[in-house]
Amino acid sequence: MTETTLQLGHAAALPQSPEEAQLDRVPNPHSDTDYLARFTVPEFTSLCPVTGQPDFAILVIDYVPGPWLVESKSLKLYMHSFRNHGAFHEDCTVAIGKRLADLLEPRYLRIGGYWYPRGGIPIDVFWQTGELPKNLWLPEQGVAPYRAR
Repeated sequence: MTETTLQLGHAAALPQSPEEAQLDRVPNPHSDTDYLARFTVPEFTSLCPVTGQPDFAILVIDYVPGPWLVESKSLKLYMHSFRNHGAFHEDCTVAIGKRLADLLEPRYLRIGGYWYPRGGIPIDVFWQTGELPKNLWLPEQGVAPYRAR
């Protein structure tokens, strides 16, 4: 991906769907070093595919970069693209994890989706790929089990 194709530094329209959203990657300047990068999305929103009602979650994405880093503006726009997207909690969480893993080729990636209750039941969804390097510190994701989040 070249600099001219990045959304960074340019006005970018909000994508209408996750499929239309452009996720950008940039070279990892420390690809020879294991380290953890974390993105937290505290106000993630999607729509229930049955009722059309909004669903809310806190997403926490941890990854050990390989050759690529995700560019954060494109990640923000991608996350925003779910606001009018109808999908179940499990589908949203796993689809985001898989798309990032395909794009970035990380050594390790995990995503935690901490969904607010619908119908009185919170649904937390977790997905990961790769092996965590042995000497790397992986902190807790910092979202407490449901107690009226």
